[in-house]
Amino acid sequence: MITMNSKGWFNLESGVGGVMPETQFFEGDSAFSFLGLTKQQRLYGFVGCLVLGFALSILGTALLFVGQLTSFAFLYGVGTIVGLIGTGFLIGFFKQFKLMFKPVRIVATIIFLGSIVLIFIGAFVLGNGVLCIVFVIVEYLAYTWYTLSYIPYARTAALKLVGMS
Repeated sequence: MITMNSKGWFNLESGVGGVMPETQFFEGDSAFSFLGLTKQQRLYGFVGCLVLGFALSILGTALLFVGQLTSFAFLYGVGTIVGLIGTGFLIGFFKQFKLMFKPVRIVATIIFLGSIVLIFIGAFVLGNGVLCIVFVIVEYLAYTWYTLSYIPYARTAALKLVGMS
């Protein structure tokens, strides 16, 4: 039996066993419920945003490696935001916003959102491609940590996998 304890200010685990109610999709109001979309249409909207966001991010990343920093930052940032918007089709924007700032994932959320801003600063203000790559890596790690918070005990398993627990 796995026991959970407090992990300090990182608040690594919520201590909830089983499937967390917040991971149940299609419950409650979707951001698009006023459109009368079916569950299947909402799933298509989610997948469409996910694919479009990924494509924009990949295109932006390709532009980074040919030296077009401002195009990279714009496409990568828009791609990330479109991907996030896709979850509005599943659980709704307001519910997603509330879940993002729960204590179990607030640090990851702040780092994730902050790194998006830092990518723009690195590209538009500093014009430094290396910094942009560093901020993309930080964003990816924060988003992974954020995502793991929705899966019971996933953060504990990830820490054990990398030898930090």
